[in-house]
Amino acid sequence: MSGAKRASHQGQPVLRSGVPLEDARAAVILVHGRGATAEGILQLVPLLAVTDVAFLAPQAAGNEWYPFPFLAPLEMNEPWLGSALQFLGDLLAEVAAAGIPRQHTALVGFSQGACLTLEYVARNAKRYGAVVALSGGLIGPDSLRRDYTGSLEGTPVFLGCSDSDPHIPLSRLHLSAGVMRELGGNVDLRIYPGMGHTINEDEIAAARTLLERARMPARSYWERLSEWRG
Repeated sequence: MSGAKRASHQGQPVLRSGVPLEDARAAVILVHGRGATAEGILQLVPLLAVTDVAFLAPQAAGNEWYPFPFLAPLEMNEPWLGSALQFLGDLLAEVAAAGIPRQHTALVGFSQGACLTLEYVARNAKRYGAVVALSGGLIGPDSLRRDYTGSLEGTPVFLGCSDSDPHIPLSRLHLSAGVMRELGGNVDLRIYPGMGHTINEDEIAAARTLLERARMPARSYWERLSEWRG
């Protein structure tokens, strides 16, 4: 049973691709879905085809970030959800410590990973390089009061999902887009007829554009690299 699995994600591996953090013009955190792996979501890297970027993919304990559906009461998914949110926060802190500003750091998630990504960003609203949520929505029941604070300060937020996704109700997708707008996000919501629970080429192209824009300007990059290497 899922609930019997280890409740903490701390100490789980983080797989990496692209360039090292110290050489990167941007960082992208890729968050996999339920039953999937960090290795699996890294398969997006060659499709995204952005250069000078460090990709980091955290691995969930037991291959899931929390055990119950994302629409369940929040307390049902604790302490797994809290641990997963902390994992993302720790990874963002590592990226910042390497000299990559938050505005040049993007989060990309699919399915359960998209839900976790949106929930983290809503609870920690700041200016990010980009937020890409593929087939996901904010976590918690419809009755939950969404009293998030902070501002995304114009962060580009892409939400893509099918109109017939068996896991993500359209109502939750629209709610999530609305919350991101209220928090100051520049939201691009795209709903794809009959697509199902998957990722399509239009979503990849949109994500690629956002990640390219999230990279540091060349001058800033070289200044940072010079400072990093003394």
